[in-house]
Amino acid sequence: MPISEELLKILACPKCKGEVVLTANQDGLVCHACKLLYPIEDDIPVMIIEEAKPL
Repeated sequence: MPISEELLKILACPKCKGEVVLTANQDGLVCHACKLLYPIEDDIPVMIIEEAKPL
């Protein structure tokens, strides 16, 4: 089950509080300001800074 549009509207980057966008293959959320990728595991976004991967 993909992440709902409602959830995407309220999610923010935990580092800068900026907007995050869903990746094309829907496996993560990207913060372009911080250049970080937050993974989505089992349909749950992992919004922990230490778990994010640099772009």
